[in-house]
Amino acid sequence: MAEQKRDYYEVLGIEKNADDAAIKKAYRVLAKKYHPDMNPGDAEAEKKFKEASEAYAVLSDPEKRRQYDQYGHAAFDGAGGPGGFGGFDFNSADFTDIFGDIFGDIFGGGRRGGRSNGPMKGANVRSSVRITFEEAVFGVDKEIELTLKDECTSCHGTGAKPGTSPETCSKCGGKGQVVFTQNSFFGTVRNVQTCPDCHGTGKVIKDKCPDCRGTGYIANRKKIQVSIPAGIDNGQCVRIREKGEPGTNGGPRGDLLVEVVVGRHPIFQRQDENIYSTVPMSFAIAALGGEIVIDTVDGRVIYEVKAGTQTDTKVRLKGKGVPSLRNKDIRGDHYVTLVVQVPDKLSHEAKEFLKKFDEETGNTLNAAKNVTSGRAEETTSGKGRGKKKKLW
Repeated sequence: MAEQKRDYYEVLGIEKNADDAAIKKAYRVLAKKYHPDMNPGDAEAEKKFKEASEAYAVLSDPEKRRQYDQYGHAAFDGAGGPGGFGGFDFNSADFTDIFGDIFGDIFGGGRRGGRSNGPMKGANVRSSVRITFEEAVFGVDKEIELTLKDECTSCHGTGAKPGTSPETCSKCGGKGQVVFTQNSFFGTVRNVQTCPDCHGTGKVIKDKCPDCRGTGYIANRKKIQVSIPAGIDNGQCVRIREKGEPGTNGGPRGDLLVEVVVGRHPIFQRQDENIYSTVPMSFAIAALGGEIVIDTVDGRVIYEVKAGTQTDTKVRLKGKGVPSLRNKDIRGDHYVTLVVQVPDKLSHEAKEFLKKFDEETGNTLNAAKNVTSGRAEETTSGKGRGKKKKLW
């Protein structure tokens, strides 16, 4: 018993009212996924590929689709169905556009792989510059040195020896592209790829310029001024227009992209437009209150600490953060964590004063002794040794 065919719309995974673009898109995905050249030796993939191709051959043809919608598979079963097709010919379907894309992916070509002979912008050049934390906050001008290509003054960028000119490529006839054919299940498929001889330029150089060796460019070491804006962060780039590689066929130069590397600061940390730091304060300041000095990117400021301030208290210095890249007049804030600093060295007199202070404020130095002296040991009478019981 012959295997029953699946509905063509189900095979392609589309609705019955799908337009031509949706049909082609669905088939392109399936054809690329199950094509035998992408799945060598996979019989199941080959079966699905043929099934999808049969569905596309019918649904992509308006007349065949009309017949299929009316009579189903019977229109093409070869038994003289109402449609009178008696089977259909795959070669009548247009697979050229789709297989051009598929074979381009498989064999490195592609219908759109050819390069234009018109003006093309040059490639971008990347570099980097190191700056300090403060320079990132307020902006700075830096000078970097790098190697850039300039048009050869001898051949004026043609790459040909002075007195000669590049010749039309004989392989592609100056088009920059060559056509090749690929055999498939449905006949010969036409495909296009970049010409391997002229690399898409349409020209070949017989006599190369001795100064640039046929490249058309001379590499020179140059110094470039980079203006780094206030508020830039680590890893961000500054773009300098038309300081990259030269264009081709009269196209503009590419751009220079300078990545900014911001050095670490010993005190400050940054998050977005805010700055964070930790400032120590003495126990006396924390308990009694008083003024402390806080370092900011704008310099030192005096801050009044309230009496009884606890360690890890956070204070906000408004507008002492990083300027916004969009508007340097708008700045973030500086958040400071106050930490009580415990001295590690005390004189005998200071220790005595501290002991007296502790006696007046809770006698914490003797807290453990007080608890120990308050323990009760209960001894129970009776035979044998007495029993001791802790109170906690």
